[in-house]
Amino acid sequence: MHYPRIIAHRCGGHLAMENSLAGLRAAQRVGCRAVEFDVMLTADDVPILMHDATLQRTTRCRGAVAEMTWAQIRACDERVPTLSEAIELCERLQLWANIELKPSIGHETETGAIVGRWLRHHWQGRGVISSFSEKSALAARHELPAAAFALLCETLPDDWQARAARLQACAVHLMANRVDAAAAARLAEAKMPWAAWTVNEPAQAERLFTLGAAAIFTDRPELFCAA
Repeated sequence: MHYPRIIAHRCGGHLAMENSLAGLRAAQRVGCRAVEFDVMLTADDVPILMHDATLQRTTRCRGAVAEMTWAQIRACDERVPTLSEAIELCERLQLWANIELKPSIGHETETGAIVGRWLRHHWQGRGVISSFSEKSALAARHELPAAAFALLCETLPDDWQARAARLQACAVHLMANRVDAAAAARLAEAKMPWAAWTVNEPAQAERLFTLGAAAIFTDRPELFCAA
């Protein structure tokens, strides 16, 4: 897996509403070639871009994502995109994408299976899939045997190699301020690429790249892409 060095967090970082088409366009405008976004299912199993289990923090809607249909969500906030709309725009803008599965509680396997099945038919595979939920990731892997997956963890667990093997992961994603030299050395010894999130300061980015990071996720793509 070849990672673009800078990946815009939640579509465009601070440049636009998170997990939005506007964010994808903003990231591309500042020269970013890669984006990350979160995918969750609505009550009628439509994959949409959303980080939280509830809607009120980032949209004009209120309520739980898993309890509202796609039509209800679109009616109260037209800015919330479907996965289909996001993938279509990524392909048009030639953006590499990290698709992070964000299942609502109790919908872990269902989310991975439905999103994986959709991606199998509609995605060209330019990017990587990840999830904090192993159930979601493995369900998606079942639908996408040829796709690239990354093991997503806050810190590098002792059993990371076994977990990566179960997922057939080609990379590991870690929380930036929890990566130390020992973890970087373990990954380097195993020849496993890794990326770190969320990095908004040049000094932190420099430390991580020195440790061997293949990429960083950032809310400030304009800062790093301009550099």
